[in-house]
Amino acid sequence: MHKGRGAVTNSESRFLPTRSIPVSDGWDLAPEEAGKPETVLLPDRTVRLVTRNRSPDIPFDRSINPYKGCEHGCVYCFARPTHAYLDLSPGLDFETRIFFKTDVRRRLEQEIGAKGYECHPIAMGTNTDPYQPAERQLRITRRILEALLEWRHPVTIVTKGQLILRDLDLLTDLARLELVRVSISVTTLDNDLKTRLEPRTASPAARLRMITKLKEAGVPVGAMVAPVIPFVNDGELEDIVSACAGAGAGWAAYILLRLPSEVAPIFQAWLDEHYPLKASRVENAIREMRGGAMYRSRWGQRMRGTGPMADLIASRFRNALKASGLADAEASRPLRSDLFRPPGMQAELF
Repeated sequence: MHKGRGAVTNSESRFLPTRSIPVSDGWDLAPEEAGKPETVLLPDRTVRLVTRNRSPDIPFDRSINPYKGCEHGCVYCFARPTHAYLDLSPGLDFETRIFFKTDVRRRLEQEIGAKGYECHPIAMGTNTDPYQPAERQLRITRRILEALLEWRHPVTIVTKGQLILRDLDLLTDLARLELVRVSISVTTLDNDLKTRLEPRTASPAARLRMITKLKEAGVPVGAMVAPVIPFVNDGELEDIVSACAGAGAGWAAYILLRLPSEVAPIFQAWLDEHYPLKASRVENAIREMRGGAMYRSRWGQRMRGTGPMADLIASRFRNALKASGLADAEASRPLRSDLFRPPGMQAELF
């Protein structure tokens, strides 16, 4: 286990044709000599910036992820398997080998300025966090927001990074035009659990402050309670919703723990490391809500699960919303697309 990192393993990509098995030769470095795995930032030269999807159970059809991999190190992150396509591990490599998009303004201009482009909100933070630590120096997310504001293009953001407050100037201007909506991910109110589960993220208290500051700045903001993990953080469900409402959130939504591909063994190894006495209980509950498997990706079920325990969580969440006076995220006010000005068109912002 490496302090400040989520995954406790670093298994190889499933696409590699060969496998390496470490064997001790008696000259292994002691833990203190081996050092901590350092974060490496690498340019990503993919051709397209905007990713399209046709998933019937998510409320957007296009997204931008400025980064591949995420230094936040959330052990449950369902984006981890994407690193296997880079011949890297979904474990520690996902947290330490961070790829960043390049030449983002030019690429974005080409894509949304293309003939026949239809303007609909672009979602950011759907795979990896746009406000992870690398953003402080690279400022890629900020450059994208600057361009979207200039072209009056709507955008939604999900983050657990307090660096979003750096961009309050842009977010405030976007909000005045009804072009932005932000969801702050709040997984737990227990800082000790946060440190184990999401080691390099903002503290629970900091996330509540983020909600308050965004609200005060006039930016529509809600809460994303995700993931809900049985016998790990589900006992906090009502308290999280109440705390987010008290901080100023206008809506809330939740997602049940998702463990696709390599994420399941990574999460199981984390459970064995941090919660060995209840690991089997947690796994059994997950299987109960996933039809006997650790994960099932069926449309309409992957976010919520099935069975009595999943139904109970859904009922509790609805009651928590009602008690706190919050709306479901799907009921939040739609963003405007009629103000869109394609790149190259001159227009006053206000």
